[in-house]
Amino acid sequence: MARVFLFVLDSFGIGGAPDAEAFGDLGADTLGHIAEFCAAGAGDRAGLREGPLHLPNMSALGLIHAARLATGRVPAGMPLPERVYGVYGAASEVSRGKDTPSGHWEIAGTPVKFDWGYFPSEGEAFPPELVEAICREGDVSGILGNCHASGTDIIARHGEEHIRSGKPICYTSSDSVFQIAAHEQSFGLERLLDFCQVVRRLVDDYNIGRVIARPFIGDNPSDFTRTGNRRDYSVLPPEPTVLDRLEEAGRQVHAIGKIGDIFAHQGVTKLTKANGNMALFDASLAALEEAEEGDLVFTNFVDFDMLYGHRRDVPGYAAALEAFDARLPDLDRRLRPGDVVILTADHGCDPTWRGTDHTRERVPVLMFGPSLRSRSFGIADSFAHIGETVARHLGIAPGPHGRSLI
Repeated sequence: MARVFLFVLDSFGIGGAPDAEAFGDLGADTLGHIAEFCAAGAGDRAGLREGPLHLPNMSALGLIHAARLATGRVPAGMPLPERVYGVYGAASEVSRGKDTPSGHWEIAGTPVKFDWGYFPSEGEAFPPELVEAICREGDVSGILGNCHASGTDIIARHGEEHIRSGKPICYTSSDSVFQIAAHEQSFGLERLLDFCQVVRRLVDDYNIGRVIARPFIGDNPSDFTRTGNRRDYSVLPPEPTVLDRLEEAGRQVHAIGKIGDIFAHQGVTKLTKANGNMALFDASLAALEEAEEGDLVFTNFVDFDMLYGHRRDVPGYAAALEAFDARLPDLDRRLRPGDVVILTADHGCDPTWRGTDHTRERVPVLMFGPSLRSRSFGIADSFAHIGETVARHLGIAPGPHGRSLI
């Protein structure tokens, strides 16, 4: 029994999902297309990065080999390393959505076998009776938006009117989600969070996975900026996850970033918030120093998805990957005998793909630690095997949906 550090690089897919066509994502490949653009010079940005995608540490852990397993191709400009130092492979998702809760719950050993509710993409997104109830019970005179939209775009479009009128900006996407943007000062952060809890209760009948608070600051579209006070209000997972099983066994589950929100704070024993990938990495290292034998440290690195995938920013995504990769040696140096680190993702968000939504892809699963010997486990047929790997390594009873990969 040692410790496990489970890091989700939010949206870092590697292509090749066997059911991608059913989601309209046949050919989507987050890693592959970022590498292709970088190799062609289309990933350069002055003062940020240039040249081929350079991920030497994840490559040495099997990332390139995992990508080849997933798609049959080696990402452009990324040579295979001479030696691999970890246990590696790819995993396919079996949950019916390509959203954050589905991906994370399946990673934690609980696939989502039911269909989420979604709002229509054409015309007004929310039914009139829902809007009426939201306004009445949320004590607002109306809502703005009421459509599918990019968060930054809709804030730029309606932000000034929102400040004048006090009406919250409400929008959705192809995910099962109801998002609410409001100004931290003029509307108030606490009021926004309270309003989201009202909406959370009202959308339960529509089987909506998440209500997301999107606070922002600024005076006009040129300086509107979303803050780090985002909050997700998720429904509970459909059955106990590995987090619940660890808590029941008396272990500590350190949830870093938005992990607590994703699991509706169920199975979480210690919560740490941080804003930005590097701050999240720092918080994870701090948890590493605190974690005891048998504990799980579970971190979501949201910037890959929120700042770069959804905004279709190839240079930004590439630079964020390179910055994350550069931190891995510091993590490795701090590991104790028996510790295991698992790097994976919850879905794809190919920044070269049409639209602004998630993409259905396989994900990498890269595992390393002082006691692990290099090998490939091939392609896992569910993310749930990741959760069962955690369970077995930490010495708790197995769950019903997977098997350990090590």
